[in-house]
Amino acid sequence: MKTKVGGDEVTIAVSSEASGGAVLAFEVLIPAGGGPPMLHRHDAFELYRVERGELAFYLADEDGTVSRSVALAGSVVAIPGGREHTVRNESGEDAGGFVVFSPGLDMERFIRAAAAARREDVPALAAEHGVELTRPLDRC
Repeated sequence: MKTKVGGDEVTIAVSSEASGGAVLAFEVLIPAGGGPPMLHRHDAFELYRVERGELAFYLADEDGTVSRSVALAGSVVAIPGGREHTVRNESGEDAGGFVVFSPGLDMERFIRAAAAARREDVPALAAEHGVELTRPLDRC
């Protein structure tokens, strides 16, 4: 299944249904300036392998201090469940990655719902699917 979430293109490789809810795995193509615009958290563990370009990862520590790191193609970045974070393409070129969520069911339901929704409805959908939108990047 290929879909758009905001400006990002998501192609599901392993659905949560196929894995009995254990994982959701997908390819993502994030255009320049793309990615989730807010820091957020969810229970699922998240693993990114950057396949193309570069991605900026924002990750909060236990005290809420946010650090930024840039990952290039070939890099793998793990994001613990429950940790405030976001991923952005701050380069001038498209970037892509392979992403795994574990467990995957809630995240897949959110992605599918957000893809079909109006932008203004996404925050409510996030909350319904266990994704807490915490703060915009400019407040870090």
